[in-house]
Amino acid sequence: MTRFELAIPGDVRFGGGRLSEVPDALAGWGARRVLLVTGRSPDRAAALVEGLQTRGLVVTRYAVSGEPSIQVVRDGVAAAAGCDAVVGFGGGSAIDVAKAVAVLAVRGADPLEHLEVIGAGRPITAAGLPCVAIPTTAGTGSEVTRNSVLSGDGVKASLRSPLMLPRLAVVDPDLLLGVPVATIAASGMDALAQLIEPFLSRKANPVTDALARDGIVRSARSLRRARRDGMVDPSVREDLAIASLFGGLCLANAGLGAVHGFAAALGARLGAPHGAVCAAVLAPAIKVNLRAARRVRDRSAVTWFADLAVLLTGNPTARPEAAAGWLTELTTALQIPGLRTYGLTDADTAEVVAAAQRASSMKGNPIELTDDEVAEILARAT
Repeated sequence: MTRFELAIPGDVRFGGGRLSEVPDALAGWGARRVLLVTGRSPDRAAALVEGLQTRGLVVTRYAVSGEPSIQVVRDGVAAAAGCDAVVGFGGGSAIDVAKAVAVLAVRGADPLEHLEVIGAGRPITAAGLPCVAIPTTAGTGSEVTRNSVLSGDGVKASLRSPLMLPRLAVVDPDLLLGVPVATIAASGMDALAQLIEPFLSRKANPVTDALARDGIVRSARSLRRARRDGMVDPSVREDLAIASLFGGLCLANAGLGAVHGFAAALGARLGAPHGAVCAAVLAPAIKVNLRAARRVRDRSAVTWFADLAVLLTGNPTARPEAAAGWLTELTTALQIPGLRTYGLTDADTAEVVAAAQRASSMKGNPIELTDDEVAEILARAT
């Protein structure tokens, strides 16, 4: 008998222009002072700030310039003093910091109290400040997930709890206008990975399967166009925004796999953007996973790869191998750099393989990979 659970925010709003609804939502909750967490370009939030202030809300701003870290969250908790709501506006880093600050600021807790792997890992039991998540890149899907990924001690680990789901997620495709093409490429590949890995996951369920199928098709038909032409076409913006949203819902409810196992192992080590690591690893991971499925004679898994190939290529007779081939061609078309660009060397292989194998994301990988197979993925991604 099929059994599954779904964890999603209580209010998800999608559509062009829906950013304008945020001030009224916050005011309706009784918020008076808001911590606004942005990325490295806080000016992009000018219209939101104006709307909040017009509604009578006091705005405290906190900019996150890079990947989220334990110290960045500590500083954010300090900045939230006196605030009664938190808004994350930006890419996955800004939103992850906003979610972490919202849940920790209520009692001034330190991230290490609850952080997995490198912290005490204590369960989060108290609701945080109301949190609004507003993505401005089509990548992480963090606006609908229940964790926040932070770096520390050379690794990445998560704060994780259903209490970290934002109270409101607003996905406005118009916010993708003006996003740099390199960001479009890396974020788009990250979103695609977050659709493909849950689709292939051992923890997939009928809901995530349906969302992943739709999202993969949308990403496949629009990501190259976005890299070539930018986000000028509204249909492209909508496709990639939906793909990212669906990817977040899928990963939150069906898990991930080897691609994100490497992201956990390499993100803090290399200082590389999360999306860039996922983009470099995706095609090699699919290629090696298919061969591993055949090694263990898992016919069901091989069928999933065949389904993936059909979704990506649009060819109803596509062979399973076509998925990795199509993704390799996409990686080239999007000008995704290899991991050596970020300083990875052959001397790092043993430590990276061990770290990737320990990553929680590996639990959802369709096949249990050997160390040699994991090392091959890494070599192909350099």
